[in-house]
Amino acid sequence: MPCRPNSRLSPPSALLALAIVLSICLALPHRASSAEPDSPSLFDGQTLQGWTGNPEFWHVEDGTITGETTAEHPTRGNTFLIKEGFNTKDFEFSVEYKIRSGRTPGKGFQPNSGVQYRSWEMPGKRWVCAGYQADIDAGDTYSGSIYGENFRGLLAVRGQKTVIESNHKPRIVGSVGDPKELQTHIKKDDWNTYQITVRGFHFEQRINGVLMAVCDDDDKEMRRSDGILALQLHAGPPMKVQFRNLKYKELKPEGSTSTSEQNRQHQKKIVFIAGKRSHGYAEHEHRAGCLLLAKALNENVPDIHAVVVENGWPKDPSILDDADCVVVYADGGGGHPLVKHLDEFDKLMKRGVGLVCLHYAVEVPNGRPGEEMEQWTGGYFAPDWSVNPHWTASYKSLPQHAVTRGVHPFTINDEWYYHMRFLPQGNVTPILTDLPPQSTLSRPDGTHSGNPAVREAIAKGEPQTMAWARERPDGGRGFGLSGGHVHWNWGNDNFRKLVLNAIVWAAHGDVPANGIGSRPLSVKDLEANQDKPQPPDFNPARIQALLDQWRAESGS
Repeated sequence: MPCRPNSRLSPPSALLALAIVLSICLALPHRASSAEPDSPSLFDGQTLQGWTGNPEFWHVEDGTITGETTAEHPTRGNTFLIKEGFNTKDFEFSVEYKIRSGRTPGKGFQPNSGVQYRSWEMPGKRWVCAGYQADIDAGDTYSGSIYGENFRGLLAVRGQKTVIESNHKPRIVGSVGDPKELQTHIKKDDWNTYQITVRGFHFEQRINGVLMAVCDDDDKEMRRSDGILALQLHAGPPMKVQFRNLKYKELKPEGSTSTSEQNRQHQKKIVFIAGKRSHGYAEHEHRAGCLLLAKALNENVPDIHAVVVENGWPKDPSILDDADCVVVYADGGGGHPLVKHLDEFDKLMKRGVGLVCLHYAVEVPNGRPGEEMEQWTGGYFAPDWSVNPHWTASYKSLPQHAVTRGVHPFTINDEWYYHMRFLPQGNVTPILTDLPPQSTLSRPDGTHSGNPAVREAIAKGEPQTMAWARERPDGGRGFGLSGGHVHWNWGNDNFRKLVLNAIVWAAHGDVPANGIGSRPLSVKDLEANQDKPQPPDFNPARIQALLDQWRAESGS
């Protein structure tokens, strides 16, 4: 929290930011687990050994770290309890906290606190910190916000997704929910669990499993990659804040997981490149879809180690160096993550690394990007040749191929692109084929909507390929799937299995006779990790009925 005594009362900038956030539509909370239960505790429950702070305000009470001020004994400025000799970099941190105030809620300035990370102790000011902070307050305003203590001020108000730009100020780029609704998940005068996840310069904060704020710090001049961990006791009215169960887990470089290096030597590494936020709710949910698929692989295929890189091309491309397969699920065209990196990615392809492209990621511009994609996967969506209608495809028969093992015929509505540009016949194996109805060409001709060649093909009754596989001369394998616009479709067991099989196959892994098994997904599974706010009229019963229908059709 800020050191200025009145800075949390009514600063114009804060009011403006809050007004913007309050105008954002209601969103379903995003949930995630905290640091692993067996993560080492940073507090022994009995003493403040390993911590340093002003003993006039910090002590241990009932097995908790307790900071307390009274009317008779206030602190003149914000004071901190600092974890000695401890440096935070990329990490997951969870802590239970309780904050109490003698004031009536909503009446005047409310006591507040916070958790400092990647911070520093200010020169000449003992127990005074600056840096990133996960805010806590006894009122209804700041808990969950990402704050810069003596360090640029509010970075992301609760409910916001922001980017800190080179002018040192946050720009709102999205929402994780309505701040008032998010506040309902925070308990007053009771224990709450704060979860902080930091990887690179991407920050996420959750309270009681609900995503509260997200920030990407692109301010290269001021951002910090490491620093101390500390707990705050704020100046102002009498207050009491308590902390317990402090769990810290260091994260490996971008996209990696806790799998041991010894086990990794015997596993195939899959790197998912999840594209940026795109389209509407439950559409082009690149991050959520990649997380679902990666989790299914990690849970069900011991020989696979899947990691997810978010927001497009990895900030540290070395994560691709030892990949056996790269999966791209992202917006395509000129913004395709690979288009600006054709030379370096081609080196991976020439080493025999597999490539799987899902939905919009099968589209790249004509010219060199298209030519490369043809070589890498066998085909691509070509502007002024291919089309992108929404329609219901019925895949009544499937070829014998490792990708189709255990997959039964299925029918599903999606934005099924078709009339792709393919390499000459014999170099590509069609996996999903159907004859689109004439209604898919009801739009006028355009870059993506129609052209004389596709109209002639459908008029002649030529079946179209919506998923395909290719084995390259360099030993690599490629797979393309034109569907994947509708996020709920990952709940179709056959649709999902086909893609899981394809990923393992492209990585030169073993696909069993019945395919890659994974547990059926629930509506809650599919709701998790989505980027866009859930609309007020969302009807989960409709999605459940769809899941039930698919399972009945497949006999599962």
